[in-house]
Amino acid sequence: MCLAVPAKVVEIVDEENQIAKVEIGGVRRNISVALLDDVRVGDWVLVHVGFAIQKVDEEEAMQTLTLLRQLGQDIEGEFATTQTGDDERGYP
Repeated sequence: MCLAVPAKVVEIVDEENQIAKVEIGGVRRNISVALLDDVRVGDWVLVHVGFAIQKVDEEEAMQTLTLLRQLGQDIEGEFATTQTGDDERGYP
């Protein structure tokens, strides 16, 4: 399964090489925006393996981030439930 995560463009780092800085969950990192046209500060993009692959609007980005947070909580809960009573090898 592949996953693209919404991120907000906070800076155009290198216009010639099409590198932008984005923020994902409070973490900032440089990504390539070479696959998209006309990316600007304030845009929301979907990031997959260091590349912006699609622009999205802020509402869609927020909905996706909310779903990802919920999924993370569900997974953490599943692991906590699974590990309760497990033996030292991790078996129930």
